[in-house]
Amino acid sequence: MTKLNTLRDLLVHELQDIYSAEEQIIAALPKMERAATSEQLKASFRVLRVQAQMHKLRLERVFSELGASPGGKPCKGMEGLIKEGEEVIKELADPQVKDAALIGAAQRVEHYEM
Repeated sequence: MTKLNTLRDLLVHELQDIYSAEEQIIAALPKMERAATSEQLKASFRVLRVQAQMHKLRLERVFSELGASPGGKPCKGMEGLIKEGEEVIKELADPQVKDAALIGAAQRVEHYEM
């Protein structure tokens, strides 16, 4: 259990949550790319992965400046969204319908990040 005695503790805790979310996104996007049929959608997933990797690097610099570790508990919110995305990947569906479902899953992830 994390102790949140100061605003710095809270900041580090929240950043760790965001860092975990980015790691999960980076791991999930290649699976989504493989599941997509549209080349444009595949390319979008690649772009999102590069963006998530950049976010992760920025967070690592912040942790370094704070003298804190990025490790913490996994982000439960992102875990749920990733699990929903994995369910979409497993669905037997028309390729265009599956691509639309993958877009919806990716939009939920992006919304959570905001």
